[in-house]
Parts: sequence; C-alpha cells; structure tokens
Amino acid sequence: MDNELSIGDRLGDDRPDDQLLIEAAQRGDRAAFSALIQRHQGAVYGYLRARLLEPADAEDLCQEVFLRCYTAHARFDSPALVRPWLIGIARNLLRERVRRLKRRREVAWTELCLELETWHPPDDQRHDDAVRMLPNCLDSLGQTAREALDLHYRSSLRLAAIADRLHRSEGAVKLLLFRARQALRLCLNGKLRADPHD
Repeated sequence: MDNELSIGDRLGDDRPDDQLLIEAAQRGDRAAFSALIQRHQGAVYGYLRARLLEPADAEDLCQEVFLRCYTAHARFDSPALVRPWLIGIARNLLRERVRRLKRRREVAWTELCLELETWHPPDDQRHDDAVRMLPNCLDSLGQTAREALDLHYRSSLRLAAIADRLHRSEGAVKLLLFRARQALRLCLNGKLRADPHD
C-alpha cells in the first residue's frame, strides 16, 4: 500500500461519516465500501422487503443496489444523501423488475407499493408504516373494488378486459379503480393519523 492510509487507519472514531467513507471508497478502499454497505444495507433491504413477496428476491436486489453503487460511485457527489440515493437505485431496480416480470403475480404488490410512493414518498417517515398498513386497507375495500385492483395490478389486464370480467363498462371500471385508490389513500391516511408512533 502506498502512503495513503485506509479509512480505518486515518480515523480515530469508530463511525466515520459517509463523506469520508465515500471518498475512501472512491480511492478503492474496500473496508470503506464495506462500512457503507453495513451502514445502509438494513434500510435498503427493508425498503425492498416491504415491496417484494419473497425475502430472497429482496436479498438479491439489495446486492444489486450495492453493486450498482460500487460501479457508479464516481458519479456520486453528495455524501449527505447516500441513503436516499441508494433507495433511488432500489426503486429503479424494482421498476426494472416489474417491467421484466409483468406477467407474474407477485409484481402486483410491488406495483401497488410503487404507486403508494406517489402518496407517501419513501423519504417521508410514515412511508414504511403505510406499506405495513396497506394489506389491512385492501381488506377494507368491497369485493368488487378488490377484484378490480387485483385484475389491474396482479393480472395486468387492460380496462376493456377488466370491464368484460366484471360485466361493466370501461368507464365504470375506470371510476371503480379511481375510487378504490382513493379509498386506499383515505384508509392509509386515517390509519397513519391514528397510529401511536406519531
């Protein structure tokens, strides 16, 4: 090793900040990159796990997030925003996965969670609570609304096909889906306001 000290040798404290870790990782310090992974892996995995049915899928995508982080680290210029940047990579990987697996059933949950992000962004402290409460709110919908959402998200059917299955017009299905999403939003907002974790 040349005159440059590794991050562990340079710092007296046990938890260097992300700025120092990023700088060291950009110079090729594997220990610094490993420390970044350890620091943020739980949050990234939690974000992915809440949106995927299988834990193994969340683990695989979590590894992919850090692989992309490693290959793109030279383009990263704001160490204060490491976690949001990593969550952004995770969100993009989820979207890629949805496009790739459009016909598989577990994609429905992921798509609904991504739509939920438009209501409660991931950087909102209440977002994880909203994802956790989503199944209860789905259960509170009427059978036809749940079926319409299921056909839209899980089966990836177009409005015309959903209308045919539900014996309704396309306009009625569009309104039903809109109202079901609104009901989910109201339910989630009500549960979030009532949640004792305020």
